[in-house]
Amino acid sequence: MVLKIYMFGVAKEIFGNRYVEFTVDNTDRISVEKLKSLLEEQRPRMKDIGSYLIAANNEYTTDKYIIYGNEEIAVIPPVSGG
Repeated sequence: MVLKIYMFGVAKEIFGNRYVEFTVDNTDRISVEKLKSLLEEQRPRMKDIGSYLIAANNEYTTDKYIIYGNEEIAVIPPVSGG
């Protein structure tokens, strides 16, 4: 399964692009928790972000959410403002 994942904020800097195509082998679904783990394996600096969120189809997800590959996925790091 190939996921097109949009990156925002510091995640975009870590991956070096606005979006990445991420291949998940031997499966037709993946949990958000597992996707985060794979992203962190590929780019260990993702662990430094802390509490980033994954959105699917413009909705925030939980770690138990299952991605089937046809969703629009985004990595949303914490934001600060003032």
